[in-house]
Amino acid sequence: MAESETLPVEATSPRADGGRCEFPGCHPIRITRDEIADYDGRYEYWEARTETAWEVNEPTSPYHELPSQRLARLSDRIAAIRGSPIETFGTSDLLVRDANGERHSILQADQILYLDPGRSQPRGHAVEVGQDDLPDVILEVDLTTDVRRGKLAIYESWGFPEVWVDVPDERSPSTGSPQPGSARGLPLARESRRPSTLTIYLLEDGRYRTAPASVAFPGWTAAEIHKAMNERDCSAETVAVLTRVGRVLGERLGTGPDDDPFLGVQRRESRAEGERAGATKVFEVMQLLGARDIAISQALIAARDLIVEAPLPALQRAAIDCADGDDFLRRLKELT
Repeated sequence: MAESETLPVEATSPRADGGRCEFPGCHPIRITRDEIADYDGRYEYWEARTETAWEVNEPTSPYHELPSQRLARLSDRIAAIRGSPIETFGTSDLLVRDANGERHSILQADQILYLDPGRSQPRGHAVEVGQDDLPDVILEVDLTTDVRRGKLAIYESWGFPEVWVDVPDERSPSTGSPQPGSARGLPLARESRRPSTLTIYLLEDGRYRTAPASVAFPGWTAAEIHKAMNERDCSAETVAVLTRVGRVLGERLGTGPDDDPFLGVQRRESRAEGERAGATKVFEVMQLLGARDIAISQALIAARDLIVEAPLPALQRAAIDCADGDDFLRRLKELT
């Protein structure tokens, strides 16, 4: 395919409401209908009317990609607690076709998530609006772009239920002068001056409103999501949040960690080890009592769970110091 032509026009496109969608940090390039199907570059939006794509000025960087990759890993951890998979597809084409079945317009999302394992996934190379089930969540990372000035309006008109827009904590060095590797020698886009934060947009009556927490991931707040996506290492606070959200989702489906293929195995192995350790502890205590000629009564046998819970050194001391079985039981209850 021939190299796409850079167009000397503003990075805007008409909106359905008569306004214009802006694509800051992007430049328009010509990509024909025939070329777009095989085009492997990154762009924000493509429309057939003008055969124009809005390509991001700055090359893809780890600073842009990290949040979406971290979200995929966080979703996997929530899925493990829920006990059923969450699918993440990364950068994906979201496609609308015209009445003749031809490509009409395409958005590229930074990350898309499907939470319901029973729902159909995209059948082709793109999520086709009006044909495929729409993702439960779309993530956009605004490092040098601003989806609020255009792309968000298109998501709204196409009916995507929940969009997250993250402005990352960690920013790459940027400059307004041309740099080697910048798209077609254009100046690298300046990073967003907006404060680092995550905003949740929920579709209600055909319009987006900002919300403090996700609906798809019930109770997961925008602040918690942003913190988790921007942590180098998962903090104890984030682990607690992911566990909380996973349990809520699991309660809705009647599933839990034991249903996860990996976490379930670990939990079963842990329980088996705990049962073996508990049986060993009970055996040692009974041996000590038996060595002192203290009868093993039904009451002592029934106290097995209390013995398992108590620390072994304290149990050993109680078994050595007690006057009889009843005295041991009194001491055991004090330990637990």
